[in-house]
Amino acid sequence: MRDHEIGPDHGEDRPAEIAPRAAHRRPATPARRGPADPVKSLMHHHRDLCERAVSPLEIAAGLEAHGLTDRTAARYRHRDVFTLAEELYARTPAGPSPAAPPPPGPDTEARAGWTLLALLPGAACLATAGLLRVTEGALGGGARVAVTLSGALLACLALRLCLGRGPLRAPEGAGRAGMYACWLLSFAVYGEGLIGQVVSGGPDGPWAADPAPLLGLTAALAPAAWCAHLFTVRAHRKLTGSRALEEFGAGVRPLLLAAVAFFLCALLPLLFLAGLGLGSPGLPVAAAALGVLLFLARLLAAHGLPEPGTAALAAACAVEAAAPALVLAGRLPGLEPLARPVHALVAAGGPGAVPALACGAAALGLLVHASAALSRASAHSRA
Repeated sequence: MRDHEIGPDHGEDRPAEIAPRAAHRRPATPARRGPADPVKSLMHHHRDLCERAVSPLEIAAGLEAHGLTDRTAARYRHRDVFTLAEELYARTPAGPSPAAPPPPGPDTEARAGWTLLALLPGAACLATAGLLRVTEGALGGGARVAVTLSGALLACLALRLCLGRGPLRAPEGAGRAGMYACWLLSFAVYGEGLIGQVVSGGPDGPWAADPAPLLGLTAALAPAAWCAHLFTVRAHRKLTGSRALEEFGAGVRPLLLAAVAFFLCALLPLLFLAGLGLGSPGLPVAAAALGVLLFLARLLAAHGLPEPGTAALAAACAVEAAAPALVLAGRLPGLEPLARPVHALVAAGGPGAVPALACGAAALGLLVHASAALSRASAHSRA
């Protein structure tokens, strides 16, 4: 055989289609040639994902979103999705380089900005309540209504600004969650008075309003933003340091529970102080359950998952609307049993037991769902 036919490097030539993506990347693992190369077929199937990714973590998150787990990664001769993503990242041909993200680090100005915005809704509600208290007896009914409506408008505008920036910002909106949240907040103010009148044979006039839950919940927006921020930052650190999806999920679930616990610890004193200042002291169970429900719904929406939160808010609204409807329907001949569950619930815990049950059950179900949804890498790849 002739010498030039069997050069020493002839068997080590690398096919062009699996050349390393760029010089700055980790050297690619030896390619598996031929039709038995499963990684090559997976790379072609997810070509867009691989070409857009700026790190193996983004590929791992995308594969997980498509249903690939550590167990199914064994079919591609890898022990987990992260190592599979690293090989896909190294073997994908280089495309146009995306703009480099800013280096990680504390952004004090941005944090101060969204913290200030989170304080504005509570400040608007507090100013309105203080003005109404100071001018009590001096302003007529029409003027007090005008002050209340003006304060509500300012609080809504401030809330819109708050939810448009910072950790509570939802990248793709929150669907119909805003409509359900308005119902729940309105029921927190007027619901107990309505339930009390309906159960006692009414309604027979305007029912009493309790603005303390609204004041406490708006004041808790700043703690909610910081709890969401800390959860997101810690979850990203877990994602960077994890080597398997199960490891990442096991590390994120305690972070979620801690974020909810910290928020609840900040919410309860604010609700108690608001009730004490507005003359409605007591244990704010219903308002606390509503606060946790709204926090979880917004946290999921901020990570690109608005649908579960919207469904939970809608379920709480349905229960709150059904309670007075069942009592009224029970007054018709033959339909008395419909009102018995509501009467029993109010007799056991008062009118506030209805929103407490509605929001508490919805918040618990949403927490169970969030512990699974937010433990996936795909929920944090672009949060």
